[in-house]
Amino acid sequence: MRRGYFECRYGQLHVHNAIPPGGGFEEGTALICLHGAQGTGRTFRGLLALIGRDRSVYAPDLPGYGESDGPAQALSAADYAAAIGDFLDTMRLRQVDLLAHGAGSVLATELALTRAAQLRRLVLVSVPLGSTQTGAGLPAAAAGYPLRERLGRVSQPLLVLRLRDEWWDATARVREAQPSARVQDLPDHGPDVFQAFPGAVVDVVRAFLRG
Repeated sequence: MRRGYFECRYGQLHVHNAIPPGGGFEEGTALICLHGAQGTGRTFRGLLALIGRDRSVYAPDLPGYGESDGPAQALSAADYAAAIGDFLDTMRLRQVDLLAHGAGSVLATELALTRAAQLRRLVLVSVPLGSTQTGAGLPAAAAGYPLRERLGRVSQPLLVLRLRDEWWDATARVREAQPSARVQDLPDHGPDVFQAFPGAVVDVVRAFLRG
């Protein structure tokens, strides 16, 4: 488990990461984890420790969250996604997989469309689709994003995990927007799953990423 700072268009981006013991030379595709409105990259530390055994994993604090520099103005979803794109370019990652939680699903969807050739597979956890998208403390960047329409244009393999939380019903509607999505319920786990029970998602995520 490591931490580091990387430059993006809004200043320094603080990133939590883990790499396999062998240094990553024979690992799977790197995984980027995007937190929701109430979290930081630290949300995924338990997951990083497990997934990081066979692939490099990076969990940035989004601009203005955690220890990352904040922007001088309010950002749109495209702006946040562009900042993550800066990180991908700095790391020279030709192809990545992406996992996003809550409002992070908005940024993941934007990246899936704007960097389609670079993003291989997509995992969304607790998707704020529909009327609940404007609640739960979501930032304006997520609340104003046409998530349903944009999800319908995603072409990458998509896994959606439903947690027993405020977005349980909203997440079930993802297949209305994207019929090819694979939806898996985790009814015994809530929003603390990454910290308290990371093993509950590791096997299904790892199997999906392996294809």
